[in-house]
Amino acid sequence: MQSDPETTISSGRVRGRWRTAADGATSAAFLGIPFAEPPVADLRFAAPVRVAAWDGVRDAGAFGGTAQRGDPGITLIPEPSIPGESTLNVNVFTPDPGTGGLPVLVWIHGGGYFSGSPASPWYDGRSFTRDGIVTVTISYRLGVEGFGAIAGAPANRGVRDWLAALEWVQENIAAFGGDPARVTIAGQSAGGGAVLTLLGMPSAQHLFHRVWSLSGALGDVAPERARALTDTIARAAGVAADRQGFEGIDPDRLLALQKQATAIDPKAVGAMLAAGLSLGPEIDGDLLSQPTGAALASGVGADKPLVLGTADDEFTMVLAGAERTLRWVPKTLVLGRLGLERSRRRAYLNANRDVVAHGTARIAGRYVSDRLFREKNVELADQRGAAPTWMYRFSWPSGRFGFAEHCLDVPFFFDCLDAEGIAPLAGDHPPQALADAMHADAVAFVSGGEPGWTQWNADGTARVYDVPVADRAGAYASVAPLR
Repeated sequence: MQSDPETTISSGRVRGRWRTAADGATSAAFLGIPFAEPPVADLRFAAPVRVAAWDGVRDAGAFGGTAQRGDPGITLIPEPSIPGESTLNVNVFTPDPGTGGLPVLVWIHGGGYFSGSPASPWYDGRSFTRDGIVTVTISYRLGVEGFGAIAGAPANRGVRDWLAALEWVQENIAAFGGDPARVTIAGQSAGGGAVLTLLGMPSAQHLFHRVWSLSGALGDVAPERARALTDTIARAAGVAADRQGFEGIDPDRLLALQKQATAIDPKAVGAMLAAGLSLGPEIDGDLLSQPTGAALASGVGADKPLVLGTADDEFTMVLAGAERTLRWVPKTLVLGRLGLERSRRRAYLNANRDVVAHGTARIAGRYVSDRLFREKNVELADQRGAAPTWMYRFSWPSGRFGFAEHCLDVPFFFDCLDAEGIAPLAGDHPPQALADAMHADAVAFVSGGEPGWTQWNADGTARVYDVPVADRAGAYASVAPLR
């Protein structure tokens, strides 16, 4: 019997597990390796502290604790919560820890900056290891613990966790067969926003070399909005809005207050579109000195190849339950309630006639999707100027919902259509050929090449992931009336 794989990293020796795929290919998984000390007690609202070295061999056969607590309920991606105080961990999946020079994919999970888990079966990297890529998933502090603007505590603790994890990768990935000079960071939703945030940070540029953002949801939270949220929570808890006050709030109680303060229902969508997120990376004037778009426009990260794209109907599910209520409501009136200026409404409807045909709720969902994701991604691509940038659309309509909803592209990117939890998102028979195509493009990019289509330019060409896959000029023309 083959013995468990072991390797030595900066903090000590770790023991992983060999895995055998259905086709007989082997790979190794090293799970729950801490890159920082547990963020509890005095470290709860502190910057991450480098993990202390250990003696002997540390077992890395199971996922470590997650920042997400409790049962998240039914979510679009299965992302389990795992108990434990040591929540700042990395998970490494490698074709062979005894080799070297392999490209590396570092995945940052989504979840709105308040939920999510790196322990999803969709993220385990088996398809990327099959194709010769070392895959790393990282954890980070969530919600107020990671991103709350708290007087007396360092800002953007969750961002600092990303940086610490990437520093760990630079220092240790060679021990797993990876090349620290060939690191691609990728993520979806808040994770996609995370990699864009990092791309715009001058202090992070040495930590990665390429970026792939799926449905990136940027934080770029204004300081006053960030502070207003923590003030609201502090009042509800009956404590001062500073580090000492928040340290006195039990984590479960803080999570409940956070959920109450950030709850979004269909009636509140318009306000969110106008004001932006209240929880996420904050423009704190120190770690993040300017919004991401401004940073990219100034040339930060211009040497890093970037792929970014969105699903066509990211937010439509939120309004799907209002189909009957909105059926007879004029579409222009609903768009106005969501904040679209009168002068742009007719042009927007004309540019989206295919969606208009499905009713008021669908066009409202498309508009919210455009404002939160699609329009912003086009703007970021334009702000990059001549920097190497590729855009895509994920347009294949889910066999479950009939449109390309938020998170639908993730199992295609990871080529894991046989994983648990796929049918509730994609239906019973998602097209494997589409997963083959998208995953192959990702492998080509992470391995150091181009993803396979024309760079973003004046004609607006993007790859459209549908059946069949096609490259289309003016692929994002439907958002032009919003710009």
